[in-house]
Amino acid sequence: MTIDPDPIPVTLRWAVHILRAEAVAVGLVAAWLVWSDLTATTTDLPSALLVTAFAVGAAVALWALGGALVRRRAGARAPAIVLQLMLLPIGWFMIQGGLGWLGVPLIALGLGVTGLLVSSPTNRALGFE
Repeated sequence: MTIDPDPIPVTLRWAVHILRAEAVAVGLVAAWLVWSDLTATTTDLPSALLVTAFAVGAAVALWALGGALVRRRAGARAPAIVLQLMLLPIGWFMIQGGLGWLGVPLIALGLGVTGLLVSSPTNRALGFE
């Protein structure tokens, strides 16, 4: 039995779990978009395919970044932070559009995961300190 001398800190572990959960959620949205693209009666096909491709790409990126972070790849932290910070304007525009019940949690999620990714234990685990 091998014991890891330097276990993954709880902050990094939670960040990875949340990134993977986000990947699953965006993947479900992408699946719904594919179904919607296939069953729509009238559509702007190029725009529909672009939105669907963006959702699929985001899901793949979130999953891959979670995997890279669990393997302590320091280069995965910056793209993960960028994806989390993208939730801020999305949440803000949701609040402005009357969907505060969804926008506020998205902003909190983006800031929370960013906080986990820049915390001292995560920095040490990724070799930044």
